[in-house]
Amino acid sequence: MRLEEISDALTKLEEDKVLQYVKEKIDANEDPIKILEACRKGMAEIGKGDDEIFLTDLIMAGEIFNEALELLMPKLKNSTTKSVGKIVIGTVEGDIHNIGKDIAIKFLKAEGFEVIDLGVNVPAQKFVDAIKEYNPHVVGMSGLLTLSIRPMKESIETIAAANLRDKVKVIIGGERVDEEVCIYVGADAWVNDVIEGIKIIKKWVVSA
Repeated sequence: MRLEEISDALTKLEEDKVLQYVKEKIDANEDPIKILEACRKGMAEIGKGDDEIFLTDLIMAGEIFNEALELLMPKLKNSTTKSVGKIVIGTVEGDIHNIGKDIAIKFLKAEGFEVIDLGVNVPAQKFVDAIKEYNPHVVGMSGLLTLSIRPMKESIETIAAANLRDKVKVIIGGERVDEEVCIYVGADAWVNDVIEGIKIIKKWVVSA
């Protein structure tokens, strides 16, 4: 059984096959990093198709990837995996929605990013504290509600007031954001599509 079969099964959302193949490769003492890369490849392929990608598909893919990662973790702890970049992400103050954020986190991890999840209802100062502590390349702010726009602006202003704005790129995401909102809050980019967001973040980190 080839590693590519893990990628193919994940792309097709065949949960049982993915987990079976991963277990078989672990039992065969396959390099866990190579198995992880096969899972990452499958996640990446989901965003390349021409067909419409449904939210449920993204959620399912993220769950399968997480299950595979849990199987691999004992082996990966003994291996060296290099992070491609570091991201701090959270749902802004006043908003407790986490689906979009959590999907983004799973896909970022699948791409090899180290992700610091601040959770939901995150006050502006918590973003500042996280930047100081973790020194990330990118800060992601999520919000589903129109009421989330003002806290996004306040969070970015607080980051700027702490003289940290030039140290990070800021991307905002959610159903209510667009180019006008992006300019208003002072972010570097906006998305309401997780795959597009990953592309933007990867471009930023590679060029950093």
